[in-house]
Amino acid sequence: MQPFTKLTGIAVPIDEPNVDTNQLCPTRFNKVPRGPKHRDILFHDRRFNSDGSEKEHILNVEPFKRAQIVVANRNWGGGSSRESAVYALYEFGIRCVIAPSFADIHSNNCAKNGLLTVVLPEAECAAIRKDLNENPGASVTVDLGAQTVTDSRGRALRFDIHPVRKKCLLEGLDDIARTAQYQDRFDEFEAAYRSERRWLYAGPENT
Repeated sequence: MQPFTKLTGIAVPIDEPNVDTNQLCPTRFNKVPRGPKHRDILFHDRRFNSDGSEKEHILNVEPFKRAQIVVANRNWGGGSSRESAVYALYEFGIRCVIAPSFADIHSNNCAKNGLLTVVLPEAECAAIRKDLNENPGASVTVDLGAQTVTDSRGRALRFDIHPVRKKCLLEGLDDIARTAQYQDRFDEFEAAYRSERRWLYAGPENT
């Protein structure tokens, strides 16, 4: 997992509320191995016709084709728990989604894949989206260490995040890597356990 520390990038406004995981990654793509193909899976049915030609969609036009941050409306990521929805965002280039609220499972899946979800008040998200719609290509800065979002006007807005999630994102730790940090303790426990219960590990000749 790639660490997330501080990001300044083009932000794309998604004004529609209740964007669900089936829109982010339609069901038929759930088993596609993670990789570059997921760039075109993101919002696939809303971005492409059946012949592969592009529809009119904000992510199909410059400068938003190069967006790294989404500023969304409420209830982002509802629906099924599919992790492929996160793959689609990430492979497109999105490293952060800012919204008034998120579906819990989707937000957890994002964090476990190095994608930061930031909750800001609905009025603040609406104001940022308005600026982005009026100034396409404007940048937003997200500083995880400082827990701030600096919008296109230079206003710094503070956000909250669980300290464990923050640590894992800053250090690029998925669940396996985080667990591996405690390997020394596991080894100590196993050695003590074996020492106290030698009979469990004795060979047939010793039983």
